[in-house]
Amino acid sequence: MIGAELPEIDVSGAQVLLDPFAAYREARAMLGDARFELNSGSYLTPPGIPEDCTAYLRTMQEKDGPEHTRLRGLVAPAFTARRALAFRPKMERIVEALLDTLPASGPVDLLRDFAKPLPMDVICELVGVPAADRPQWREYGSMVASGFGKGFVEAIPAIIADAKAIVARRRVEPADDLVSELIGVQAEDGDRLSDVELVTLVWHLVLAGQTPANLIANGVAALFDHPEQLAALRADDGLAAGAVDELMRWCGPQLLTTPRFPAEDVEFGGTVIPAGTAVTAAIVSANRDPRVFADPDRLEITRAGAAAHLGFAYGPHFCLAAALARVQAEVALTGLFRRFPKLAPAAEPSRTPDPGTWRLGALPVTL
Repeated sequence: MIGAELPEIDVSGAQVLLDPFAAYREARAMLGDARFELNSGSYLTPPGIPEDCTAYLRTMQEKDGPEHTRLRGLVAPAFTARRALAFRPKMERIVEALLDTLPASGPVDLLRDFAKPLPMDVICELVGVPAADRPQWREYGSMVASGFGKGFVEAIPAIIADAKAIVARRRVEPADDLVSELIGVQAEDGDRLSDVELVTLVWHLVLAGQTPANLIANGVAALFDHPEQLAALRADDGLAAGAVDELMRWCGPQLLTTPRFPAEDVEFGGTVIPAGTAVTAAIVSANRDPRVFADPDRLEITRAGAAAHLGFAYGPHFCLAAALARVQAEVALTGLFRRFPKLAPAAEPSRTPDPGTWRLGALPVTL
């Protein structure tokens, strides 16, 4: 089952893998070291992108140094833990609405019918995507989840056009949403987000916020395999916040860090890494490092220090929406187990082969 053993990791994109068996200290140090840079080699750009769309495809995640620091400084105040908690009541309503749609009889694919649509509904509500447009964004999200193939490339002009429409609408009709807030963001020196930066941020936020889907599905499957942990969570949903971090450590979806490239020869972990060499760290192994997590292969939702995991990365590129993802997963798990106290697996969950993401293909359950 998920988490029972570490998955095989495809490291073909990196020439150096930092100690794949116990790499927490080294991985964290590398992610926080400015000498290891993200650049054009860190990301794959699918061929066939229309020329008038290319300006909108370089996201904040793909920028580094002063350029990244400037953008992150402008948008980070909109993604604080306080804001995520303030948004919690809306997330609870979205969770309850999705649970209302689950059929009372027969097996249910919890991944397809709950875990996957939840992050899209949450981020659309947060960003300010009109309700009528959300089914289309769900389709875009499915294209991204299935890989950057032909369908996604063909959809890029529509994705960018829809993101532009959201920004344009909020310029003339401000609302209580993230886009309206970001339009009004201005630094002390007068710096603002440009139109291109705003549009890029909108589409990337909506389509990149899929981590909770895999975390929720992985987490439910893991709890099924550990009935004593599931019973503890059902008995006290106050344990949910800690449980989310422990599940992110134990069966988090992100296996590898995005490749970084040292700008100069770097001696690291006893190895000299030549300039320009692709370097990645195995998050999945770092989160099982016995030097940091006692008895690391044991799932323990009350584990002290579970929040030290690297599931959201570390350093300058620490996940911008980590607080939102944490609260979302917590609300999803507590709502699910509260609504369906007899929730149980209907069959073995299927796996989706993916060298970079630990995820299920389906999670059949009975309610």
